[in-house]
Amino acid sequence: MKQYRRALTIAGSDPSGGAGLQADLKTFSALGVYGTTAIVAVVDENTQGVYGVHPVPDTFVAGQIRSVLDDIGTDAIKIGMLHSSSLIRTVLSTLQEYPDVRNIVLDPVMVATSGDPLLQPEAIGTLRDELIPYARVITPNLPEASLLLGSDITNPDQLSDAARALSALYPETHVSVMLKAGHFALGDGGSQSKGCLTDVFYNAESGHVTTLTSQLIDTRNTHGTGCTLSSAIAAYLALGAPLDTAVTNAKAYLATALAAGAGYDIGGGHGPLHHFHALWK
Repeated sequence: MKQYRRALTIAGSDPSGGAGLQADLKTFSALGVYGTTAIVAVVDENTQGVYGVHPVPDTFVAGQIRSVLDDIGTDAIKIGMLHSSSLIRTVLSTLQEYPDVRNIVLDPVMVATSGDPLLQPEAIGTLRDELIPYARVITPNLPEASLLLGSDITNPDQLSDAARALSALYPETHVSVMLKAGHFALGDGGSQSKGCLTDVFYNAESGHVTTLTSQLIDTRNTHGTGCTLSSAIAAYLALGAPLDTAVTNAKAYLATALAAGAGYDIGGGHGPLHHFHALWK
């Protein structure tokens, strides 16, 4: 019998379908990977904002993870926002029961697009000190990277050094860093001022830095970009791609999904990407 390549997302829901585990499942499916889920919170959300969060009990989250891994198994895991220290520790201890599962991509969601913190200081410390060292790849944006480093990243020229410095916080586990530069506005200097956006990937397993440049897309439909990128990396790892290839392909998929979704009108706020751009229009 044939076997699917599998990926598990541990994340909250988004009823509008653009972010969270819905975006993860769409990404997995679009890239040819069988997706499974462990839901950490039910969120009241649409394209215009978040109006409420109903956390799932920690023990129930652990049960979902075990149910998936004991029965179906997985080739990669994507982890999204975890809202408390107790949940972070529960997810970590549960995953440690499955030491063969090591393709773990963590999107360290700590800061909202508005700049507001999403986690209490204690939970940020738990994420930084306990869960991140267990990940293979983390995908912080600039505010999150600055928070982890304890210093601001204000110029595109700092990206490569910042990615290395983030990884250096975890010398024993060699955590690789995909540093997303989307918060740099046009005119900040570097490639961003030329209508391009350059992210940086530091592969801690090889010591190699890759710069990943794409065209800036004039679109309001950016809901779920972080979820989509991290889940695409997990999908490509599940498919057996080397780490550099997985990240490069994920960045290319995200850029195409952004461009393809720019012409659509869904909701009154920041609409979704077009995850299935290769399949339908």
